[in-house]
Amino acid sequence: MSTTYQILADISAGISELKKNPMAVISQGNGNPIAILNRNEPVFYAVPAEAYEELMDKLEDIELAQIVKERLGLPTIKVDINDL
Repeated sequence: MSTTYQILADISAGISELKKNPMAVISQGNGNPIAILNRNEPVFYAVPAEAYEELMDKLEDIELAQIVKERLGLPTIKVDINDL
């Protein structure tokens, strides 16, 4: 029975190809993640630093939005800026 794997990247490369020339593999992605495969199974994603930073920013935005939703309807506290 053959197993099918979902690949969440437009580009993929074998792990042996990555070992041979990592920077050449990374450059193939043009700034996008690359699925690294071992025996045609995705084992990890090589994500460029800029894309990773964007992902972390988006996750933080999602977490902050969740906090805002949880606090909706709570009583407000008036604060005078001069008292801070």
